[in-house]
Amino acid sequence: MSIINFSNTRQMEGILDEISQVKELIESKINLSRTADREKRASLTTNKVMRICFIVGLSLTTERKEEDYKDIQLSATSARIVPSFFTMHDLSTLYSALLKLRYASLNIDWSQNAVLSRIIAAEMLRGRNYLLADNNLDSILYAVNNKVAMVKDIPALNLIIGNYGDVEMEATLDINSRDITNSQIIIAGATGSGKTNLLAVLMQQFRTLSSESQYPVNFLLFDYKGEFSDIQNNHWLSHFDVDRSCIIDPIEHPLPFTPFKDLTDRPINEINLYSSEMASALCSIDRVSASANMNNRLSEAIVEAYKKTEGAPITFNMMLEEYQAKMTDAGKDDSISSVLKQLVRANIFEEEDKASLIDDCYIIKMDGYPKDGPIAKAIVYFIISKLNNIYEQIEKQATNEDVVQIRHFSIIDEAHYMLDFDNRPLRNLIAVGRNKGLSIILATQNMSSFKSKGFDFYANAQYPLIMKQQTIDDKVIKDLYGVSGQELQEVRTAIAGLQKGELIIKDQMAFALGMGKKYKKINVTHLI
Repeated sequence: MSIINFSNTRQMEGILDEISQVKELIESKINLSRTADREKRASLTTNKVMRICFIVGLSLTTERKEEDYKDIQLSATSARIVPSFFTMHDLSTLYSALLKLRYASLNIDWSQNAVLSRIIAAEMLRGRNYLLADNNLDSILYAVNNKVAMVKDIPALNLIIGNYGDVEMEATLDINSRDITNSQIIIAGATGSGKTNLLAVLMQQFRTLSSESQYPVNFLLFDYKGEFSDIQNNHWLSHFDVDRSCIIDPIEHPLPFTPFKDLTDRPINEINLYSSEMASALCSIDRVSASANMNNRLSEAIVEAYKKTEGAPITFNMMLEEYQAKMTDAGKDDSISSVLKQLVRANIFEEEDKASLIDDCYIIKMDGYPKDGPIAKAIVYFIISKLNNIYEQIEKQATNEDVVQIRHFSIIDEAHYMLDFDNRPLRNLIAVGRNKGLSIILATQNMSSFKSKGFDFYANAQYPLIMKQQTIDDKVIKDLYGVSGQELQEVRTAIAGLQKGELIIKDQMAFALGMGKKYKKINVTHLI
């Protein structure tokens, strides 16, 4: 008997709303009624709830009828159930057998994708109805369970972001195959080009493919415009298998970690080097015109602060106090003390780590600060610096014969504010984060923003995604696509003709063969 092919199974329209009550009910039973401090509540992924409902539905022996599924509406946007939904724990054969058993009395053509998709949705609804009735959920949750150890499997992150041109062929980004040199993604698109939706599609894809596995890909999103953290867009969060507990507003609460290194028991030379880096950073984030004496004074202040903590992480307030102690007139601010005072007043970081930066997902609400101001820049700069500190401590990511583990994506929208100065932590994370599974998605308005004197972000990105542009930079096109003359004009024309939700991407096959168009056009999936 042949096994049912579950690939490309479509979702039911509104399935997330249909199962939301089950999700809330289960979470109410597995979480304590009260939590301490900022402890996060356990939150089930939507895929997990869908699978629970599906399995419970299949377990019921009630008679199946055609009217159970024939009128079910499938997703208007052709949203699919991810393949791992069926392959996880190698249960696809069991699902196939159970479906054929339950529907044996009906003449089902299991090769018809629409029919199969509707039947799977019907089983989810059947399971949902059962779980919400009487005390059925309790009887399942509290049943004795003989756990079977499963082999850990790294998910393949082949992100489906849309279709190529007008062809019904999926456009995918292979993020973690062994032969992929890095997992960095950069996006250039003018206001209104569809950048926000593209970011959401990328997040939805890598979370859907990984969040239920032993190797979830978490993210940290710097939400400059406040769109993802807006309560009116709450429904967006379910796409990423998170809830509002992941949103942090530094105006209301400090970010739950310290940005500074723990240098306990480290040699003084290491503290001296780190103090110089921090001094340069503080001057850069507000474009401070600091004399050599001021810069040295700040480095010395940082060293003195570390001496007082015996190497434990310091604070901006300690830096300010030590800096002022070295000033001729502490009552008269210079440019450095002024920046430090702004950071102290803003109180944007805790004095110790109270959460894991890469073991959870976070959306940092940034729209309360001027985008080009020192506070917004300090938040991004020091968190990326913190990721570099974590990078130094964690083990290399897991690998198997096919793929490597990706642990974490840092996602910076409006990234041009962080690219116009020597951002050493960002450059370092991009250059060396790959072998620890830490990666970056940068989105900005203009393609030229990714070219700077100190670093070529295009050369270090696996996937440069170009959306509609206000100005088209020929030099960037030449460097990126290796074209000139007529080919350059073709790429220019393609970019100029892009509409909202469209992008072009390098065609790696054309590069390898040295023939054909050097780009492909993608229509991005509409998600939000």
